[in-house]
Amino acid sequence: MKAMILAAGLGTRLRPLTNTIPKPLLPIAGTPLIVWNLLLLKRHGFHQVVINLHYLGPMIEQALGDGSKFGMRIIYSHEPIILGTGGGIKKAEPYFSGEPVLILNADTLVELDLEALWDFHRSRRAAATLVLREDQDAERWGLVEVGEHDQIVRITGRGRTTATAIAQRMFAGIHILHPRLLQQVPKGVASSVIDPYVAAIGRGDPVLGYDLHGYWSDIGTVERYTQAEQDARTGRIRLDERSPHDISR
Repeated sequence: MKAMILAAGLGTRLRPLTNTIPKPLLPIAGTPLIVWNLLLLKRHGFHQVVINLHYLGPMIEQALGDGSKFGMRIIYSHEPIILGTGGGIKKAEPYFSGEPVLILNADTLVELDLEALWDFHRSRRAAATLVLREDQDAERWGLVEVGEHDQIVRITGRGRTTATAIAQRMFAGIHILHPRLLQQVPKGVASSVIDPYVAAIGRGDPVLGYDLHGYWSDIGTVERYTQAEQDARTGRIRLDERSPHDISR
C-alpha cells in the first residue's frame, strides 16, 4: 500500500508562524504535524510514502530524512513551481506504479482507521474514495453531495446535475485514487484534484464517500493551530500508546 502526503503549500494563513518554518513542521504537542501523519500511516501498514515539497522544502527533507527512523521509506517529489493538488499528484504519479494511492494533507490532524478505509475502497471497486465529514459549514468548506450507495454525485455543484443527493458533507482532504483518473491531468501545470473527480462522476465512475466520525482538524489558521495543540495535549487526539515526543526522536 502506497501513500502520498501533500506538503508543498505556502502556509500563508498561518503567518507569521510559517515565515521561517514550513507548516508541516509546526509542532503539535512537541512533534511536527507531518510526523503525526507519518505515524498514522505506519500504524495502519503504510511503509512507502511520497511527499511533495515546495515552500521551505529542504527543511522538511532534512527533518524527515529517508524515513528510516520511522520505519518507512520516504520519497520526495520536488516542485520548483507549486502545482496544487492535481498537478502535485500528477508529478508524483510514476512512484505509484499504476496502483491506487492514499493521499493525505500534511496540515490535517486526524484519527481514522486507514485499513478500514482501504478495505472499503477495494471491496467497492471504487475509482476514488473521498473521506467526508458532516459539518454545519460544509458549503463554506466546499459542499460534497452524496447519493445512494455512497456515490458522490456533485462536488461544489459540479457533477451529475440531475442526480438526487441524500446527504451533504465536506471533503476532509483524505482520499484514495486510482492513477487512471490522472490521465487527463496536464503535467507541470497547477490544477486541483477535484477536476478529475468531477469528470469521473460525470462519466458514472464509482467515486464514493466514506464518512469520518473521529477527530479531525484542518490546521489552516492560527486559531485552529492553537486549538489542535490544546486537543493533543489533553489527549483528544493521540496516535500511539507511546508519547509523541518519544516517537519523533
